[in-house]
Amino acid sequence: MARAMFEYTKTILNKVSFDSVLFCKELQKAVKRLLPYEIEELRIWIDNLVKENPNLNQCLIYLNP
Repeated sequence: MARAMFEYTKTILNKVSFDSVLFCKELQKAVKRLLPYEIEELRIWIDNLVKENPNLNQCLIYLNP
């Protein structure tokens, strides 16, 4: 079940990546509901996404412990 939530989170974040405000809101929600090891995986995935969309860089603050 948790893996499905991780994949769902990636799908949602990918869909809202055009808007940094929406992306930040969804990222905050994701951090609350994902497991710690999934957050680390998400951090890697988002790092790659930020390379394509530099405007999302400001949202990385929500991934810091």
